[in-house]
Amino acid sequence: MYYPPCMYPYQYQNPYYVNVPMYNYVRQPDYRNANDANHLGFVQSLNRRNNIEVKDYGPKPYVVNINEATKQNNTYRTALWTGNHLQVTLMSLKVGEDIGLEIHPNVDQFLRIEQGQGFVQMGKSKDNLNFVTNVYDDSAIMIPAGTWHNVTNTGNIPLKLYSIYAPPNHPFGTVHVTKADAVASEEGYGHGNRNTVISGKTPDEWIQHTEFLVKEGLEDVKRGINATHILQEFILMGVLVGKGYSPEIAYETVEEWERTGESKLLQQSKNM
Repeated sequence: MYYPPCMYPYQYQNPYYVNVPMYNYVRQPDYRNANDANHLGFVQSLNRRNNIEVKDYGPKPYVVNINEATKQNNTYRTALWTGNHLQVTLMSLKVGEDIGLEIHPNVDQFLRIEQGQGFVQMGKSKDNLNFVTNVYDDSAIMIPAGTWHNVTNTGNIPLKLYSIYAPPNHPFGTVHVTKADAVASEEGYGHGNRNTVISGKTPDEWIQHTEFLVKEGLEDVKRGINATHILQEFILMGVLVGKGYSPEIAYETVEEWERTGESKLLQQSKNM
């Protein structure tokens, strides 16, 4: 590939970069054996294109050609890197397929299209997706936590994209070959698995995660609040935690439903 020389009559000026030399970068040939793999999981193919072993490399340090990895992925979803605070997954949507309307209450999400075209929908309510725009190769999509969203492939080739979740949204090593696999996995993940890990946490880690709710529930017992109301509140809070809310936000949300009267049933049970 030919890279024309810089034609600017002056050096790049920036308060953070002073007198930085400009170079024309040219890719050097790779003379490794066609079947040799390096420590990052790359394999040099016979057609001199890097075939990338797609698997979860987290949480170790890792560098990858994300454009190539995304285009080479043929699964609906595969985790490429899962850390403690961030996760990268690769996705491939078939012609006419969509991700499916979803919401992540406490997870910000970044999507980048590497191949194909489609449209993205977002909104505060799943019945009012008032943000709709077309997306193409190189489009970047930012999805704030608590926003309903969906992405649909409207092209005639697979829509290839990668997703960044902060914090992670799927278990380490997640591989969903098809959308149906993803739905089945999310509905029944961990059943029959003696080493159960649900949404990235073991059972004991979930107990530790929800310790705040246990303490608050015991305080309600001490205050003499009736058992029916306590069970309603804290089971409901547990459901919200399962949906992605933090225990503290789940607690505040349910208490607000009761306080504002949005939940008449909670108000009734508290006065029993």
